[in-house]
Amino acid sequence: MQTLDRPPVPSNAAPDARPDRIATVHRVTGETDVLVRLNVDGSGQCTVNTGVPFLDHMLHQISSHGLFDLEITATGDIHIDDHHTNEDVGITLGQALGQALGDRKGIVRFGHFIAPLDEALVQVALDFSGRPHLTYGLEIPTQRVGTYDTQLVREFFVAVVNHSHMTLHLRQLDGINSHHIIEATFKAFARALRMATEPDPRRGGTIPSSKGVL
Repeated sequence: MQTLDRPPVPSNAAPDARPDRIATVHRVTGETDVLVRLNVDGSGQCTVNTGVPFLDHMLHQISSHGLFDLEITATGDIHIDDHHTNEDVGITLGQALGQALGDRKGIVRFGHFIAPLDEALVQVALDFSGRPHLTYGLEIPTQRVGTYDTQLVREFFVAVVNHSHMTLHLRQLDGINSHHIIEATFKAFARALRMATEPDPRRGGTIPSSKGVL
């Protein structure tokens, strides 16, 4: 079961008014129950509880450095492992992004950022192209950070990409500490996401594509 809610544009809104870029997605499966509330034009307010502490820490990076208001609650079969919860949070967040951006009229569309964290340096480039694609260039040296399986970093971004219809390139330029590499990735992703979703004042509300559609 899955529900997606988007607030209607008020009937008295000006013709060129941009609707609030807010989305709520509730995804329920036999393995997880995930609720995501996202405000693209937020101030970095964040309340997350997924049952996976390291994932919560990374989601806080997305909210804080992207200035997205983010509320996520999740329950899942973490008595087995964190895989299903990690993946389904990524799926639901990706769906919320896609819903909040709608037809993507007037956005910058492309975003990029290079984030350092001590010895780690990670580059992120993304495009709300409508074509899901992930190039994953991280080399995380340890299997775990705390109890978190570092293989799940890729699974999280695969889920976000596929369900937001985003093209995403992650490239590790330097780094030997697993925590630093992953956190630099999420911080760079947040800033690139913020850039790509910003309204482009020169677009005039048009779709940012020479084809006229994304």
